[in-house]
Amino acid sequence: MRVTWEEAGWEELTPHVGRCRLPVWDCTAGLVVGEGAALVVDAGSGLREGALLRTRAQRLAGGGRVTHLALTHPHFDHVFGAAAFAGAEVFAAVGVERVLGGGGEELRADAVRNGADAGEAAEAADLLVRPRHLVSGEWTLDLGGGRRVLLANVGPGHTGHDLAVLVAGPEAPGVVFCGDLVEESGEPQAGPDAVPSHWPAALDRLLDLGGEDALYVPGHGAVVDAAFVRAQRDALARRFGVS
Repeated sequence: MRVTWEEAGWEELTPHVGRCRLPVWDCTAGLVVGEGAALVVDAGSGLREGALLRTRAQRLAGGGRVTHLALTHPHFDHVFGAAAFAGAEVFAAVGVERVLGGGGEELRADAVRNGADAGEAAEAADLLVRPRHLVSGEWTLDLGGGRRVLLANVGPGHTGHDLAVLVAGPEAPGVVFCGDLVEESGEPQAGPDAVPSHWPAALDRLLDLGGEDALYVPGHGAVVDAAFVRAQRDALARRFGVS
């Protein structure tokens, strides 16, 4: 029996493309369903969230497994669930492998500081998944059924290694998964790994990719439009004193 996006726990954005907002940290994950293939964007904050996303995605993929996983940046609430996607081809911006290859202690500590269960954070850190495919420029995925996805290394900005995911269709607006380069539910967070001097340029790149009519999906919060992204770009430029 075919299920709807809502029944599977997702918000449908355009045909074959959706997202869901996870509890606790309000992190957004994305899904693109192709023909015999499915891409999940970001993996959640732990193994339980990762398993939940995988199960929800498989319901819409007709029971098939998730074949591709894109990590927008190396923060615990976006990568700690990746081990739940066994067999998926994992993509990230070049440099993420160095962050995730250090044993995960900094990510584990950050998760605990933000309220994660210490045992669950330690388990996720022990099982950190290193991306197999590293994107230095752009990488196009063909998911079948006419669904093509562009992975673009648009950073640095929110971190030193920010990846955007663009789904463009001839009969629907494009959808840009922005990671935490864009946030709607609060002011963009600039931690010690942020590169503020390059952040406005990263948002310019997002706007170039998606254009005026695209739907922009922040890492946290509601879906926004190009005007919101442009306003946040200008606010960040003022905040950090860059043009």
